[in-house]
Amino acid sequence: MTTLADCRALDAQDPLRALRDQFTIPEGVLYLDGNSLGVMPKAAPARIAEVVTKEWGEGLIRSWNTASWFDLPQRLGDKVARLIGATPGEVVCTDSTSVNLYKVLFAALSQQKDSGRKLVISERSNFPTDLYIAESLCRERGFTLKLIDASELQGPDSVLTEEVAVLMLTHVNYRTGAMHDMKAVTAAAHAVGALTVWDLAHSAGAVPVALNDSNADYAIGCGYKYLNGGPGAPAFAWVHTKHAGEFEQPLSGWWGHAAPFEFTPHYRPAPGVGRYLCGTQPIIALAGLECGLDTVLAAESFNGDHGAMSALRAKSLALTDMFIRLVEERCAGHGLSLVTPREHEQRGSQVCLSREEGAYAIVQALIARGVIGDYRAGDSQMPDILRFGFTPLYIGFEDVWNSVEHLVQVLETAEWKREEFNRKNAVT
Repeated sequence: MTTLADCRALDAQDPLRALRDQFTIPEGVLYLDGNSLGVMPKAAPARIAEVVTKEWGEGLIRSWNTASWFDLPQRLGDKVARLIGATPGEVVCTDSTSVNLYKVLFAALSQQKDSGRKLVISERSNFPTDLYIAESLCRERGFTLKLIDASELQGPDSVLTEEVAVLMLTHVNYRTGAMHDMKAVTAAAHAVGALTVWDLAHSAGAVPVALNDSNADYAIGCGYKYLNGGPGAPAFAWVHTKHAGEFEQPLSGWWGHAAPFEFTPHYRPAPGVGRYLCGTQPIIALAGLECGLDTVLAAESFNGDHGAMSALRAKSLALTDMFIRLVEERCAGHGLSLVTPREHEQRGSQVCLSREEGAYAIVQALIARGVIGDYRAGDSQMPDILRFGFTPLYIGFEDVWNSVEHLVQVLETAEWKREEFNRKNAVT
């Protein structure tokens, strides 16, 4: 049996433990929800204040040049590139994840418009906004959206046929934590002539991603989950260089023009991924995102040429292994089932448990104790889910032990049955 002493010994040996000092974590809180909203970097308030009081307050419009505001989307994009297997100049930070998904899916569909292919394939369990945007674009552009289960991508009866124009997937499933083999799936899509669009919302900053090595086509991702950019932080967009001169951007705003300050009446797209920019950039929000990106990139110093993600991934797997083991050792008989894959190559940086009854209330009881995870409603194929994210930048092994200890107490005392824990909040 694993003991608290075992967990403390692992923390003492952890080379990444000093990275926790980059964050402001409230006393008494065990934060297992970085997969939904990352913890605030200590550097963020001062940096945002500097942008507001100095760069905006004193520099005013001059700061577009003197404070290098103008190139923030590309400069931050280059930092993201180091985390997702891209190269400088291939990524921009801008807009929201949903808006960027609209852009890249539009671009992919435009490339396939004369191919005769009319199917867009996505998972039934994909994040709903991805499906809503795909549904809308397919309706507008004359394509058909087909929803599948992940198992249908493989085998002799695979849904990947020559009718498929675009395969749109989220790399790590938001509800289960299951992770696709990006390289293998992309190769299978390309074998039938389809393009791939990857959502990295639950991958960037959490697991190693190799967009170029996987030969992916398009990708987008979130800035406020594992990248710690703050609520509603700008997202990012990536396009493979092989498509850089071909893709169309549906939101052809002035910031994505080849020469924005020429003020010409007709649109001329910027080269490469720069055309993904649309309107004037949210400088204060980008400043906060840069603080978050720097917290992840700080792990590079612990892993040399292998980059930040290799070291973080090793700890993430150890943390999630520990959580799974402790739950199974200490919560047996309480109706919890593991939803997240056990296999490392199929698991993101979260652990999801299902329960037929009381999942929402159990999460609320844990939150009241300072153990912050979240809940996702089930469907016809899966019961309700208790979701726990493990951000190795600020989570330790003793945190894992203490979280499970609280879970044990909530279950054994039936604390979750109290009325206040069964009232649904607007955000779950």
